[in-house]
Amino acid sequence: TALAVTDHGVMYGAVSFYRACLAEGIRPIIGCEVYVAPRSRFDREHGIDNEYSHLILLCKNDVGYRNLCYLVSCGFTDGFYVKPRIDWALLHEHAEGLICLSGCLAGYLSRHIVADDYEGAKKKALELRELFGEDFFLEIQDHGIPEQQNVNQQLLRMHQETGIDLVATNDIHYTYAEDADPHDILLCLQTNKKLADEDRMRYEGG
Repeated sequence: TALAVTDHGVMYGAVSFYRACLAEGIRPIIGCEVYVAPRSRFDREHGIDNEYSHLILLCKNDVGYRNLCYLVSCGFTDGFYVKPRIDWALLHEHAEGLICLSGCLAGYLSRHIVADDYEGAKKKALELRELFGEDFFLEIQDHGIPEQQNVNQQLLRMHQETGIDLVATNDIHYTYAEDADPHDILLCLQTNKKLADEDRMRYEGG
């Protein structure tokens, strides 16, 4: 009955996605998986500022759509360094009308949990709950990646300690099972790798 789009760092497909959903009687939800700079979006020191984290933002209404468009645009005009990046300060200024999910293993909370900094992750979660209220959710995933088991347990603990609601999500990078091989080939082209390369980037879980 509803479908969201959360492309990495961009909203190029939002309009065609919106129209396609309406044509099929599906409620479209516009979103983006934004890249968040570790410091300011204006900082560009290699080895520090290329270590961005991921965050899911979804539009609740027209105000949220305008804010998301502004955030993503600023990611390019102000924050581009390897990827289009926003920062926490900008998010605080343009959070109205948005729903926020804590992100995948590359999210701020997950990265701090993996680095054995549960309290740092919890502090950021409380900051985001203060900013988004009940529209902030702790995001759990299971793609068979060992690190996710620990992260999920710690996020469950965080939910119990803070009352922040959990949401279960799954990475979706293509629509049909038969799209897996073409998608893998496109990923090789994008990263200048061969299918036979052992150390290349792969998407696990679909």
